[in-house]
Amino acid sequence: MSTQENETMNDESAKNQKEEEKVNSTEEKTEIIDEKDAKIAELEAKVAELNDKYLRLYSEFDNFRKRTTKERIDLINTAGEDIFKNLLPVLDDFERAIKSNAETTDIQSVNDGVNLIFNKFKSVLTAKGLQEMKSHGETFDADIHEAITNIPAPSDDLKGKVVDELEKGYMLNGKIIRFAKVVIGQ
Repeated sequence: MSTQENETMNDESAKNQKEEEKVNSTEEKTEIIDEKDAKIAELEAKVAELNDKYLRLYSEFDNFRKRTTKERIDLINTAGEDIFKNLLPVLDDFERAIKSNAETTDIQSVNDGVNLIFNKFKSVLTAKGLQEMKSHGETFDADIHEAITNIPAPSDDLKGKVVDELEKGYMLNGKIIRFAKVVIGQ
């Protein structure tokens, strides 16, 4: 073989080799693209799954929020039901006393009946956690007393103390629900 033929063969061989490299490169690129497409599809499926989980969780939380709001409203609406059930017998006693007072001329029996009803009413409220606050003779405390007026103290030991109680103060389960309206000695 001559050199020229050898070179021609080498050129053809180089061309074939380049063409094979192009084909191999194209196949590799196709494989890489296929792998990337598969990865993209996998990630899109994962995003769709996570989005679905998120939507379900959000819906579940929204339903929980609505349900608890409804329960809270129901609880507020019926919170006083128990106290009213316990006060109904006292109301019945008052109605019977009113009927009885129309026919009675004995003041003592009327007074005794009203005292019995008052004690029953007070015991129902005490059983539900209502407590009277003792104010008369106590040192004035702005946290539990509401000062209506100041008067000169009848004695030195009553200065800065409650001289008179116009309205009693009440606590419900340890929380003040009405401040005592008092007169303070100065």
